[in-house]
Amino acid sequence: MRFAAIADIHGNSDALAAVLADIAALDIDDVVNLGDHLSGPLEPVRTADMLMARSFPSVRGDQDRHMIDLHRAGDLSRRDVRALRQEHVAWLAAQPATLLYRDEVFMCHAAPDDDAAFWLEDILADGTPRPNALASIETRAAGIDASLILCGHSHIPRLIRLGDGRLIVNPGSVGLPGYRLATPKRYHVEAGTPDACYAIAERRLEQWSVTFRYVPYDPAAMAALARQGGRPDWANAIATGWVA
Repeated sequence: MRFAAIADIHGNSDALAAVLADIAALDIDDVVNLGDHLSGPLEPVRTADMLMARSFPSVRGDQDRHMIDLHRAGDLSRRDVRALRQEHVAWLAAQPATLLYRDEVFMCHAAPDDDAAFWLEDILADGTPRPNALASIETRAAGIDASLILCGHSHIPRLIRLGDGRLIVNPGSVGLPGYRLATPKRYHVEAGTPDACYAIAERRLEQWSVTFRYVPYDPAAMAALARQGGRPDWANAIATGWVA
């Protein structure tokens, strides 16, 4: 089995196009998508149309859920929510919170029991993420009968091997290599490169091999959209990989 895992596109259709082209150039036919597809001041409609046309096995992220709730409540104050057509909202709403891919790969957005939790990372007092304690990670992985577990949300590419041999992989972010938030506490993530990131998983002789791919593309148009949308932090992150 060989497939690509993408996550956290956040409406960056140019980054998504670059990643899909890279995947195709590697002759990989199967792709799974770990959520947070559209949110942000970029191109939610073009991104949705690209994803809907491909019907990748996908799960719903916390920001996807939030967009659905806002749209259904009639709150169209956000441009990304306002831009969506009903078929986009229906597509988002149809994505499950978790998914078992090919009966052996477990997919979630953030953690199996919480689509907004930090799972593989902990946040230090200064807002810097660090790898979480193995015991804490394993607690949330209890009961998942899959040799490979995929998650996203933090935008940090990471591979963790559990004590029983299972792997947990975060493929990083396709579209947003850095961001700053205040919940669950004030923190920031910076990839240090504007390249779009994803992962390739391949099973050989009952063992998983995982490769992280960083794909260069021209981020200028997406950075300009972020700046026009009043998000200079996004603009900096998309252009450079650093929030400021």
